[in-house]
Amino acid sequence: MTAVVLVHGLYHCPEHFAVVAERLRTAGTEVVVPELHRGSLPADTAAVQAAIDSLGEPPVVLGHSYGGSVITGVRGAGHLVYLAAFVPDAGESAASLGGASPQLQDAISRKPNGSTSLYPDRAVDTLYSGCPGPLAAWAVGLLRPQAPGCGRGVPEHHSWKRTPSTYVVCAQDRAIDPDLQRKMASRCTNVCEWQTGHSPFVGQPDLVVELLQELLVTTNPRRRDEEVR
Repeated sequence: MTAVVLVHGLYHCPEHFAVVAERLRTAGTEVVVPELHRGSLPADTAAVQAAIDSLGEPPVVLGHSYGGSVITGVRGAGHLVYLAAFVPDAGESAASLGGASPQLQDAISRKPNGSTSLYPDRAVDTLYSGCPGPLAAWAVGLLRPQAPGCGRGVPEHHSWKRTPSTYVVCAQDRAIDPDLQRKMASRCTNVCEWQTGHSPFVGQPDLVVELLQELLVTTNPRRRDEEVR
């Protein structure tokens, strides 16, 4: 595998992965960061499936938060990474698995049309705890409104049952309970735990880059041989 697909969660956008994507590309990895916010889980899943299908070989596919529900429904990945993400089984959704923490629920502003957004001051502490102020402000400024119902979407396919996977528990997460993450992680092939908040791709991008590069090497014999030489 020589490519990576990065899948953001609710309220986020591709730009939140900018540092991770840039560092991977500089190292020679092809990176695709699909835009979600398509209005439903099936539509979001189709957008990621199209990105996977555009690549020449099975990529490493990382899903963050709600993005875990999205990558669960795709086919053709070489390895799945669930980053503080939901891992639904048959008939399950992100919401039915436990959904947002009470702190994240308090940060949500609900609109008359059913869409939601996050109060900026509450989003800083909930999503970007531990980040320097200017960095957190940048990340909050990128957050987008969310259409209703995505978190209640149920994947039609469950890729983690057939594809190798790694779950990353974010032990200081304030948006998704770390204990819930540990329960979902038991469905994955491998588990690691980081002492980070909900969005390490913003505050500690090196962790994300190093994990993905390790997976690219260990799952690709050609790259492994190049590393040895």
